[in-house]
Amino acid sequence: MKVISLRITDDAIILTYTRNNQSLQAIITYDPKQAIGENLEKIRERLVGISFDAAVIENPLEYEFSDTIVGINHQRIDIGLALTNMLNIPVVSQQTVKSVGLEKAVARKQDYNQWHLDYYGQYTSKRNYGQESMLTIGNGFFGLRGSYVEATADQDNYPGTYIAGFYNQNTTKINDRDVVNEDLVNLPNAQFLTFGVDQQRPFTVTKENVQDIYRSLDLHTGELRTTMLIQLATGHVLRIVTTKVADMKNWHQYAIRYQLTPINFSGSLQVYSKIDGSVTNDNVERYQNFDQHHIDISEMSTAGAEAYLAGHTKTSNIDFIVGTKFTSSSVDTNRHLAVTNTDDAITQTITLDVEQNKTYTFEKNVAMFTSQETQGSLMDHATKELQNAGFDSSEQNSNQFWQGLWSNADIQIEGDLTSQKLTRVNTFHMFVSASSTANPNLDASVGARGLHGEAYRGHVFWDEMFVIPYYTQHYPKLARQLLMYRYNRLGAAKKYAASEGYKGAMYPWQSGMYGDEQSQFVHLNPITKSWDPDNSRLQRHVSLSVAYNIWTYYHMTNDVDFMNQYGLEMLLEISRFWISKAIYNEKTKRYTIKKVMGPDEFHEGYPNSDEEGLTNNAYTNIMVAWLFKTVEELRKDTISAATFKEVTTKVGFDEKLFAKMDKISHHLKLDINEDGIIGQFEGYFKLPTLNFENYRKKYGDISRMDRILKAEGRNPDAYQVAKQADTLMAFYNFDFNSVNELIKGLGYKLPKEYLTKNIEYYLDRTTHGSTLSRIVYAVLSLVDGNMDQSWKLFSQALLSDYYDIQGGTTAEGIHLGVMGATLLLETRNYAGVDQLTDQVKVNPHLPSHWQSIAFKQFFRGTQYSFKITHDLINVTADHDTKIYVAGKEIAVPAGKATTVTYQKPVNDN
Repeated sequence: MKVISLRITDDAIILTYTRNNQSLQAIITYDPKQAIGENLEKIRERLVGISFDAAVIENPLEYEFSDTIVGINHQRIDIGLALTNMLNIPVVSQQTVKSVGLEKAVARKQDYNQWHLDYYGQYTSKRNYGQESMLTIGNGFFGLRGSYVEATADQDNYPGTYIAGFYNQNTTKINDRDVVNEDLVNLPNAQFLTFGVDQQRPFTVTKENVQDIYRSLDLHTGELRTTMLIQLATGHVLRIVTTKVADMKNWHQYAIRYQLTPINFSGSLQVYSKIDGSVTNDNVERYQNFDQHHIDISEMSTAGAEAYLAGHTKTSNIDFIVGTKFTSSSVDTNRHLAVTNTDDAITQTITLDVEQNKTYTFEKNVAMFTSQETQGSLMDHATKELQNAGFDSSEQNSNQFWQGLWSNADIQIEGDLTSQKLTRVNTFHMFVSASSTANPNLDASVGARGLHGEAYRGHVFWDEMFVIPYYTQHYPKLARQLLMYRYNRLGAAKKYAASEGYKGAMYPWQSGMYGDEQSQFVHLNPITKSWDPDNSRLQRHVSLSVAYNIWTYYHMTNDVDFMNQYGLEMLLEISRFWISKAIYNEKTKRYTIKKVMGPDEFHEGYPNSDEEGLTNNAYTNIMVAWLFKTVEELRKDTISAATFKEVTTKVGFDEKLFAKMDKISHHLKLDINEDGIIGQFEGYFKLPTLNFENYRKKYGDISRMDRILKAEGRNPDAYQVAKQADTLMAFYNFDFNSVNELIKGLGYKLPKEYLTKNIEYYLDRTTHGSTLSRIVYAVLSLVDGNMDQSWKLFSQALLSDYYDIQGGTTAEGIHLGVMGATLLLETRNYAGVDQLTDQVKVNPHLPSHWQSIAFKQFFRGTQYSFKITHDLINVTADHDTKIYVAGKEIAVPAGKATTVTYQKPVNDN
């Protein structure tokens, strides 16, 4: 094993390494004018061309929570975390190597890094908000941000709690205009715990009284542990260890274990537990001009160790109750517990005498119920739930759930420590946002920011399209329930279409509680104080995303019951909407779709035009052609004639509509130039281009070029510039040949290698203002045979929330769409396991440094287990089946491992 060694002094890093069998040493002087990362980057520069497997820290400080903390430039950092992120290797201490040996120490740290998300140190503002998002725990019913239990909402900390589908609408008068916003509600903060010494002021998290903080999310078990070393102004020193866990079986519960150790004193200690009902929605700074007070407290009560706070939302009138049980194994709670109430908070206090260096343990069990998912008395349910609640049982339920989940949904990557870790981070948050335990009991879908923050007001967008297929591959019943959210709002979608003069179902761009449109029609320009049109609701392609999810679910599960009872009805109503929206042009002999926006949100309309929206967005028209073709295939080949007739009769879809649908599907208009470039929308080629290099020199980050242009008094509608992938999105949804056939079916013939030209053309015009953009272009680049570009874009997307590459947006919640999309890309594109055809096809394109990838997936009732290397495909299935490798049919007997050799395919596009 090749290792590098580092000795750290306060102003230098002494690096020892081997080159050509010769031991070399370099002294890297620490520059205090540079950031820590810039100083550590010098290590990477010095090691260019040197191969190594691990790093050893020769002189770390002694801490129980990490063996790689060092002191440098009068501050402490976990250099192990930093170097692992930078060099993609495990980092161990010399002491651990001496204790267990090098190989065992490295193997342990390798395993640890793959299963833990750790942060060391105290951070402020959006950076800490972002870490709280990344450390959120939950079970699909609720999400609990990973804040310190001692914190209340302020500029550095935000202990938010969210329940799926728990919305409220408020009206705010701004500049004489009533603005209505619907928000996912921040519930009362029941995770609050803190302490005081000798009846002094309760402890708060500040820079002055915290010596060290280490937070570690164990992805394998779902537990979040925070270790604090505290020195108060009075000189008292304590160690606080807080462990939080979401109960994955009793999904109304979470539990906290709070352990305090007085290090240098004995005396009186007070521990405070609070349910704080004074909370508001304050996670997103740009929303703070609106009324963010969403709940009223109606009742507070206590019974022994239990406390209850009940209330309701202000306008949606959803009742809720939050109950807690606050106990300690270190003291008789009934004798030492006191209660104080304010108008909207309950505080319980346990006072006890403590001895130096002895640990005192407290438990807080929390139960939450709402009238949305629970019938009868919420108080009765909460009381019953807390009777048997305990940290140990919640911990066991969490452990059992996550063990089962990882055995089913884990993606194992050899050869890339960072990709393995962040793949598991993304998987974890997928099942914090929705789980097979809670969601079958809920009328809710997954919001674009999960249950992790308040951005986008917790609404459901087209991001479902990037996550529901992943759920379908691992927990089909969960995916079905998420689709039922859309079916239950079909009536609202039909009402919305009718209100705009259309027929059928038009799903809203932003959906919340009722399924009505939650996008704003106008927004206030903070500079001019005037109201400008907001046309984002014109992204009607969200209905096509709903249709896509219905089809992929049915295709991968063969759930005939779902399609017959729900899916087909939605597909027909969505089809009817697009039929009513398509207008025949006698001059061009083609159908036109007007007043829409594509996924690129920079373009809302035409410059110098009074008409809102765009005409013939390429992605929209291609997907409409796909939808119509799919419905016809279901009619002819898949669904029984009797069932099809029954559903068409129910929705009033007659033969005239089928005939018109068929005509439209072959005559939708695309704007294609002489080079085979598909225009993003009609008139796109008439717009001027921008010099991105000039803007980068001036502004640095140009991802939100729309805001930059508006600040300069320009209109982004007037330029060939895109926030994210748009024109070529269909090539992400389907394989190249399928999209090619759709375009041919529309009567267009494109030149050879047109995809390459289109990718280059649009990458030159895209700023990647959305994290999803990189994922889509990573897939497109792979389809085009450009693996280097694909990997660059994929790795940026994989790191996007971990490094918060959008400059603070992770503070407002994780980006669930990109998390789900990275998992799909790894298995569908890099591993090459394609489930979009009637038989599983395997066509791997592993990144060169990945040694192998292994995972399980369901397809039509059969669970497949794959392990794929650069030349071997090993597959096992629980039923007799077959797969296709390079067009060759391979039989896979049930329960028998089958190994197939393959060669990397040659790109033929």
